[in-house]
Amino acid sequence: MYRQKRQRSKTLTVAAVAALVPLAAACGSEKANDSGGGSVGADGQRITGVQWSIDSVTVDGTTHRAPDAAQVRIDDAGEAAGSTGCNSFSARADVDGERVRLSDAMFTEKACDKTPVDFEKSLGRTLTTGSLTTENDGDRLTLTTDAGDTVRLSKAQDASLYGTKWAVDVPGPEGQESHPVGKDEKGGAHLTFDRDAKTVSGRLPCNRVNASATVSDGSITLGAPSTTRMMCEGSLMDAEKRLLGLFDGKVDYRIDQGTLTLTSEDGTTVRAVAEK
Repeated sequence: MYRQKRQRSKTLTVAAVAALVPLAAACGSEKANDSGGGSVGADGQRITGVQWSIDSVTVDGTTHRAPDAAQVRIDDAGEAAGSTGCNSFSARADVDGERVRLSDAMFTEKACDKTPVDFEKSLGRTLTTGSLTTENDGDRLTLTTDAGDTVRLSKAQDASLYGTKWAVDVPGPEGQESHPVGKDEKGGAHLTFDRDAKTVSGRLPCNRVNASATVSDGSITLGAPSTTRMMCEGSLMDAEKRLLGLFDGKVDYRIDQGTLTLTSEDGTTVRAVAEK
């Protein structure tokens, strides 16, 4: 993971990374509702179901600041996923009271100029060294190893509806999950809301789109869409038609940190993620 060379679409187990680098096991409203389920620590604060920004990692008394994009999330099913700011990683997560253990970790392997190698080494070592003690005050979380090394995290802020480039997962055919569509060198389907102009614009799986967008009390009234007239292959046009079904009507919206959920009056749900 830490060698300065680029390799595409390659993942390594923690053991494999350790063999490369000694001492490193691996390199609605706009407010979310925190009253739902999820594992909690001994202090009663939620640990799972929260997008945590990684602030720093301290190993052997040396603190390494994290890149802005470094983050991790532990879901309620016991899976953890995140990013070092360069490489993505995933692991099994067992939460038991004030202890959490990450195991079976896998990291991608690529080199990024803006992500310090020492930070990645230290983060991988600390997260996967064994059981971690959690200290959580709601907005901040500290993970501490038995040796006293720490990872400090803070709850990621909700992205703004306005001005954010939302990468859209297009709803699939009835009975199928939504999924990213139209990803190419120009990027996938995305939408951006403009507060002053009261509009939404962006790209569908095939065509560009513009429409009026009036926001009020957790809902957005979308006007009739104006689109370009390109023709793409059949699956893209089908996906585009499904996404256009949101327009010329009212949708409820909810932002949970970096995720925007739009729900139309007929129950169709579209998920979008704030691009970094």
